[in-house]
Amino acid sequence: MPTRFPLSDHSDGRRFFNPRHHQDRSLLDVWRWKRASRAVPWPLQPAPARVHPAPLTGDRLAATWIGQSTFLLQTRAGNLLTDPVYSDRIGPGNLVGPRRARAPGIAFDDLPTIDVVLLSHDHYDHCDLATLRRLWKQHTPLAITPLGNGVYFRSAGFAPERIIELDWWQTHTAAPGLGVTLTPARHWSNRLLGARNGRLWGGFAIDAPAASVFFAGDTAYDDMMFRDIRTHLGAPNLALLPIGAYLPRWFMAGQHCDPAEAVQIHRDLGARTSLGMHWGTFPLTDDGFDDPPRELARALAAAGLPPDTFRTCAPGETVRIPGQKKPG
Repeated sequence: MPTRFPLSDHSDGRRFFNPRHHQDRSLLDVWRWKRASRAVPWPLQPAPARVHPAPLTGDRLAATWIGQSTFLLQTRAGNLLTDPVYSDRIGPGNLVGPRRARAPGIAFDDLPTIDVVLLSHDHYDHCDLATLRRLWKQHTPLAITPLGNGVYFRSAGFAPERIIELDWWQTHTAAPGLGVTLTPARHWSNRLLGARNGRLWGGFAIDAPAASVFFAGDTAYDDMMFRDIRTHLGAPNLALLPIGAYLPRWFMAGQHCDPAEAVQIHRDLGARTSLGMHWGTFPLTDDGFDDPPRELARALAAAGLPPDTFRTCAPGETVRIPGQKKPG
């Protein structure tokens, strides 16, 4: 049978898997989880104040949390949007699935020009076709995504020459001075149609002028993976790490890190600052709306780390990496 993808430590040529630690959950596992689930209802949050992102001037980087795993990254070489999801509901056709608990931190029409879209994998809370269609129509950005995920950009109307598919450790220069490397993650892929694990997943290391960002996508903890990323690519100025959708652990540990594991990822990467994502937007699992930031604070205290080294943002809040002052 012909192969579609390069043979590697994470692909047999047709499907992908996690090196050393791969775990697939069955429908029986899902039934066991849902039967015992004691999920806490989420409150609907008021919409944030209208945010109009200021252009990047003296800063090296600005990161604004929009919700879930969607960040606006403003760099001196262009603006990037990670795992863009603006729909009110995530699931097939946006007709079924969890509803958004709070509005995006930046209204879609208030986004600045988006030069690059980074898509980490195909799950509905990360890959939203309705949002991709809007982005192409309004911004015609470059799309960078793991192997096999280009189909979603093509179906959203993106021109083929504006779609870049990467394998782990491959790098694409998105603009002069702006390099994007696909990094490993410990996760899986699947949608309503198509083969399970038939498309690759990953994170992104972004090398921007005078600043570096690591975006983890979705991932479980791995005791070698994030140290390897630091060894290959260096410690980032800023890491965007998932802290939500982690309960129950017997089901979620193989695909989503909990806040304590996210703190360990922060340490393994050697990140100067980390921001929590993948929480407080869509009720996906059994953790409550504000459990992730509360557990993150406990984990930081247990690790002896200052609270400002790894924190969460309000929707629409911007964290800036200042530019270096000129001498004299």
